[in-house]
Amino acid sequence: MTLRKAANIIKNSMAFNRPQHVQWFLTRRCNYRCNGCNIWQDQDYTELSTEDVKRGLDILRKMGALEVVFSGGNPLLRDDIDEILEYASKFFVTTVYDNGSLAAKKIDALRHADFVAISLDSLNPKKNDYLKGVKGAWQKAMESIQTLKENGILVSVSPTISQYNLNEILDLTRYFVERDIPVWYCLYSYDPPEHVVQAFSVGRKREDYTITDKEGLLNLCCEIMKMRSKYNNILITTDVLSAIMNLYSTGKRTWKCQALQNFIVINHRGEVSGCHLHEPVCSIYELPRIWNNPRLNILRRKYQECSKCTYLCYIFYSLHGNPVGNLQIIKEHWKNVKLLIKRNNNHQKNGGAARI
Repeated sequence: MTLRKAANIIKNSMAFNRPQHVQWFLTRRCNYRCNGCNIWQDQDYTELSTEDVKRGLDILRKMGALEVVFSGGNPLLRDDIDEILEYASKFFVTTVYDNGSLAAKKIDALRHADFVAISLDSLNPKKNDYLKGVKGAWQKAMESIQTLKENGILVSVSPTISQYNLNEILDLTRYFVERDIPVWYCLYSYDPPEHVVQAFSVGRKREDYTITDKEGLLNLCCEIMKMRSKYNNILITTDVLSAIMNLYSTGKRTWKCQALQNFIVINHRGEVSGCHLHEPVCSIYELPRIWNNPRLNILRRKYQECSKCTYLCYIFYSLHGNPVGNLQIIKEHWKNVKLLIKRNNNHQKNGGAARI
């Protein structure tokens, strides 16, 4: 991270009334067949051009965004992902997701990202391959993690917690954080059928994935809290863990959704919504013009009362949607920059990264 970029991020973190966190689903294409996901069954090849994505990024920069997370589908399927990441990383904390299939082949492109998140749901190869719907998925993910680490790229692992792997998450977390690889989490979810008008749908209903062992999830959250005191590369905050514990123990939410306030979602067609569960309000190119429109204020109040989802990213942005929270995010990011510097120094001393 350059000093100019860091200074700009700190300045923007103090501002109000702007979309500071952006999830941009660059593509609806995917090369895996994950059993808990519907994207591979509902692919859409409509995408913005490289220049249109850059134009959208310019708008986000002028509006004061801090962070852009590129997801999909699999964003690495785009031939121009290197150009997009290089451009975005000049201005934002930039994260890109991969299912582990392509990262090892995209090293030069991924050098531009601040974080590369690899989706891995189990240390058991057969179990992970079943979850991903592709034979050899575990091996490719592990090879990608190793290759990124060897090349000094800050790779993290992002498991999706479900009933199917609930009892494995602690071991998976411990395995990677002990090897200086950060871990952050998703929580299995699927979009309920009543959301018939929305930006796009994510997830497929699976009874064997739906978390029924609430006590097990509460214990997992407690153990992750304890591990956070020992490892600084577990990238979920105590506030988020506490919110999930309260939700699953009492059924009550301790946060109000900040969709279309602190965070926005952009789909593969460049359409903006508060989150993907709600219909688009405009294109990214129209966003500055209507940001303060009274109609959006009505939607913001409506979204604050929403109780439909358990997407950890949306919960995180809602809980930390203020200057103090943004500084906490920057602090967490800086810890990982220091981790990367330390790793690169060790890499040079030892002639390469240790095998994971």
